[in-house]
Amino acid sequence: MTYTSSEIWTIIILMGVGTFLIRFSFLGLIGSRPMPVLVVRLLRYTPVAVLPGMIAPLVLWPDATGGEPDAARIIAALVTLIIGIWRKNLMLAISAGALTFICGLWLSGQLPV
Repeated sequence: MTYTSSEIWTIIILMGVGTFLIRFSFLGLIGSRPMPVLVVRLLRYTPVAVLPGMIAPLVLWPDATGGEPDAARIIAALVTLIIGIWRKNLMLAISAGALTFICGLWLSGQLPV
């Protein structure tokens, strides 16, 4: 399906307006009011929920066309998770996971030297 230039710009503008209205509903309308304690407590977990939601598909389906998961990605994700839980240090966990991933790719021959 192909779109004309004006249809593409209409879609972009409508998506921008929709995104603005969604954000404004929280920030503009209730931004100056105090939030209930339960809502504030639940909002603290948003980054903890979003990050795994962004990373898990990249680990399980590394190829955009639905490729097979490979050992390097799965092991790197597990190392990152274990180090993060054990040491409670985000940068150490990310560094350990990245190093594990690079070593895994190198050992499997997927990383050109």
